[in-house]
Amino acid sequence: MALPQRRPPRRVVEEPYKVNERILAREVRVVGENVEQGIYETNQAQAMAKAQNLDLVEVSPNAVPPVCRIVDYSKFKYEQKKKQKEIKANATKVVIKEIRFGPNTDDHDFEFKLKHAINFLKEGAKVKAYVQFVGRAIVFKDRGFQLLDRFSKGLEEYGKIEAEPKLEGKRMSMFLAPKVVTPKK
Repeated sequence: MALPQRRPPRRVVEEPYKVNERILAREVRVVGENVEQGIYETNQAQAMAKAQNLDLVEVSPNAVPPVCRIVDYSKFKYEQKKKQKEIKANATKVVIKEIRFGPNTDDHDFEFKLKHAINFLKEGAKVKAYVQFVGRAIVFKDRGFQLLDRFSKGLEEYGKIEAEPKLEGKRMSMFLAPKVVTPKK
């Protein structure tokens, strides 16, 4: 006996804009090319759009009355996607670099990590410096605080403190942000 085939459920894609008959407002403000701008009844605006073989798209639903544009909907969606991609590409990505210390970090190791932090800040990245307390080393909280304080003083001319040192569990951390951001090429 063969089992009945089950169809996968249909995915319904929610459109971000109301188009043509989906616009429920009684009156709309119409804008667009080759259209006299003004407030029209929805069915009249839809008739104007059909006359031009275009769609009536609700652009600003929260306005009173809602703003609609007479455009080709597929072209409009493409333009919106393009704008979103451009905004995303131009957004600066924040890079956070971590530098780990122990409560008994030696001077040479400290200087080495300080140089790395200076390079990170020069590149425009934020720096998260933390002291990891292992086992009973948590007794030396004051050493961790002194270490991070010394670290922040060493980076004063390259960055500013974004978050003061604070203890969270077995980790004392602080954040530093660059003073002058130079974009990476």
